[in-house]
Amino acid sequence: MDPLTQGAIGAAVPQATRNAANVRVAGLLGFLSGMAADLDILIRSSEDQLLFLEYHRQFTHSLIFIPLGGLLCAVALHWLLGARWKLTYVQTWLFCTLGFATHALLDTTTSYGTMLLWPFSDERFSWSIIPVVDPLFTLPIIALVIASGIRQKPLFARIGLAWAALYLSLGFMQHNAAYSMAEQIAADQGHAPIRIVIKPSFANILVWRTVYETSDRFYVDAVRVGISPKTYPGASIEKLDLTKDFPWLDPGSQQARDIKRFAKFSKGYIAKDPQRPLEITDVRYAFLPNEISALWSIELSPDASVTDYVKYRTHREDARGSAKVLWRMIIGN
Repeated sequence: MDPLTQGAIGAAVPQATRNAANVRVAGLLGFLSGMAADLDILIRSSEDQLLFLEYHRQFTHSLIFIPLGGLLCAVALHWLLGARWKLTYVQTWLFCTLGFATHALLDTTTSYGTMLLWPFSDERFSWSIIPVVDPLFTLPIIALVIASGIRQKPLFARIGLAWAALYLSLGFMQHNAAYSMAEQIAADQGHAPIRIVIKPSFANILVWRTVYETSDRFYVDAVRVGISPKTYPGASIEKLDLTKDFPWLDPGSQQARDIKRFAKFSKGYIAKDPQRPLEITDVRYAFLPNEISALWSIELSPDASVTDYVKYRTHREDARGSAKVLWRMIIGN
């Protein structure tokens, strides 16, 4: 989830559990602690550009790490904030831990994947019921958290949490409806999918990206779920075949190992980029939900040594134009 939403939910939980005397400091400590788990993005390497993919939403997002994460936040924030409001260290730790605890669970509602059970499992859990950025979800919570702090009333924070629960429930229902539409799309094409993945498009839970896999291809479409459901046909792409797509690749090279790392992160939804012949894309993501063009990829080089890493690339070309097209999909045009 985006940092502002993480902070807002992190603030609402400790605010909702305390009396009026501590609502402001509880919200502030929860806000900062609610964002803290994403400091794992600082774990990166200019040489190994996939390193951050492995560590983002890893140990700092594990359920078992929550008490320690809250403790680290309390160590950093008690003398800066907690002591000024005459909190005991235990109170500061409680507020920080409550805020920190919301982070991983909120991330799990998105589609990126979160290692909740690390170190016991490296499975990335993802419910895909809400986009990473969704103003309709976030703005009411922020307003209610601010109102709770200004008025020093936990009630406003509780209303914010109720709104979050309601919106996530709606996202769950939308996800299931989109899944049913994806199954129908596949059936209409005479396909029996091996698996289907459903993801919300940017900043809304009306239009969803559907990707289903057959024996040799991925099929991408978009569906608008709600009162006036619509299907926006997309395209298909061949699944990655290293022997065919990159016959020059040394199977013992670092690049070959990096492809396996990227495939694990992408849960196997990878293909050779049709526009960039040296790149492999994560088919699950694109700004426009019915397009193949990926948000990120890895770039190989036939001239690389056996120890050279792949390059990680992001693609944000024509974001403004794509946003206009997405908006037309959202309003059903």
